[in-house]
Amino acid sequence: MAKPHHSPGAVRKTKRGKTVGSGGKGKRALAGKGPTPKAEDRVYHKAYKAKQLAERSAAKRTRRNVKNTDDLVSGRNSVLEALESQIPAKHLYVATGLDMDDRVRKILRLAAENSVPVVEASKPQLDKNTNDAVHQGVVLQIHPYEYPDAVELVEKSVNDYRRGYTKHKPLFVALDGITDPRNLGAIIRAASAFNAAGVIIPERRSVGMTASAWKTSAGAATRVPVAKAKNLTQALKSIKDAGVYVLGLDGGGDVELPGLELATEPLCIVVGAEGRGLSRLVGETCDQIVSIPISSELESLNASMAVGITLYEIASLRSNWRAS
Repeated sequence: MAKPHHSPGAVRKTKRGKTVGSGGKGKRALAGKGPTPKAEDRVYHKAYKAKQLAERSAAKRTRRNVKNTDDLVSGRNSVLEALESQIPAKHLYVATGLDMDDRVRKILRLAAENSVPVVEASKPQLDKNTNDAVHQGVVLQIHPYEYPDAVELVEKSVNDYRRGYTKHKPLFVALDGITDPRNLGAIIRAASAFNAAGVIIPERRSVGMTASAWKTSAGAATRVPVAKAKNLTQALKSIKDAGVYVLGLDGGGDVELPGLELATEPLCIVVGAEGRGLSRLVGETCDQIVSIPISSELESLNASMAVGITLYEIASLRSNWRAS
């Protein structure tokens, strides 16, 4: 009986003769490289290039959004005034190796008192972030403003007054086409002085709460909320439904401000841009158009000045009404 033949492995022929195989010891080398990668993960495939372009585009959109929502105050005087006005700040950026003077020392002290984080940055970084503005080595980044809904703010104010939670009759100021942040800040300041419950701005084609508006308000923006309306005309209609009279300010008004009969009612005063005035739809929505008597030599009043005069007259009439 023939003995069984035990072969150590496969035999392959080469130019030098026969060579014995590994007997399966090299099977890991035959396992392959795994599953085929997705097309978008293969650097030589067109899907990979498309993915890279999409990611870069998304990154650009993100950077653009950050730039639009963050507001920067540059320069030692401006930063000092912003901190003194209690603008809600996010970060204080200070240039590396900055020369200290009295303003910088006060800026750092106010930042510490208000728990504003101080971040050291290089001058080229500050130049880039401020678009090469004159920053003098200090830049303040403020928080994006959180706007309440205009109609909800009015409805809450009306309900609080009816329930006796507040003694001040509802009074609001709405802005139609105001684009100057200093006007907004001055209007907020006037609104605070005469117990207005809020300022309303439209979502589009309007100034927002920038650092300049905060600074001009001289701290009043911490007391008077600025609310947004997606559509000012529609918001004014809803405000009227809540029981508030809407009065527009315009040089060719139906009635004059002195002795305004509706002064003792819940009111929303609407002011337009100087020269252009109220837009057609907003004007048509108002219950009355009120004019402020001025000298014939002056064509119109600045928006913030017109609001201040109007709020003062309303406050005076309401005070006389309560006294009688």
